[in-house]
Amino acid sequence: MRKFGLVLLFMTFSIPLFANSETQLQKAANVLNEIMQTPDQGIPHDLLTKAVCVGVIPSEFKGAFIVGGSYGRGVLVCRKGGNGEWGAPSLFTLGGASVGFQIGGKATDVVFLVMNPSGVKKLVADSVKLGADLSVAGGPVGRSAEAATDAELHAEILSYSRSRGLFAGVSLQGAVLKQDWDDNQQLYGRRVSAKEILVDGAVPAPAAARPLDRTLVKYSPRGGQRFGEV
Repeated sequence: MRKFGLVLLFMTFSIPLFANSETQLQKAANVLNEIMQTPDQGIPHDLLTKAVCVGVIPSEFKGAFIVGGSYGRGVLVCRKGGNGEWGAPSLFTLGGASVGFQIGGKATDVVFLVMNPSGVKKLVADSVKLGADLSVAGGPVGRSAEAATDAELHAEILSYSRSRGLFAGVSLQGAVLKQDWDDNQQLYGRRVSAKEILVDGAVPAPAAARPLDRTLVKYSPRGGQRFGEV
């Protein structure tokens, strides 16, 4: 009976993880739109405006049985040239592990902002460890980022999570981000790298990305940096 319960728990939370790439894009748009519709509890607009890229991981599954871990599939979108219009999306996975005596599981939405061009160049590697290869900190919440600490303002990535309606800054320290070659191939119909999509801007956005693009344009039409600036 206990084994059946564990299998049922896994199936319940794993179904969203196996959604196709087009569904992932729509879910990412929904998550970002819901978060930004509550400005007092959302991402500060001034930070979103300055962000070079935005990553969204809808319903990341977190579970722990003696050794805890997490896994999620996400969407990353960057501004063309670092400060222009939002470009085409690239898909990735995010995984991490934490040692602890925990039992339980919960689905969590994760959003992160890449705040400078050097962070983008590191993110397009096949695999990158947050906190080691890139500096990451939990981001401030609210209408303005004036209350942000120096650590937050100097981090390459600012990250947030939403679980059971609660939205807050959360550190992704130790998580490993990997490019999802298979999902990108499914979305674009050919093998294409994250660098081609996010840095080179050589890949046109697919029709499935329009809802996410409209959401990003609605809340943050332009940025203030270029890839040549650090």
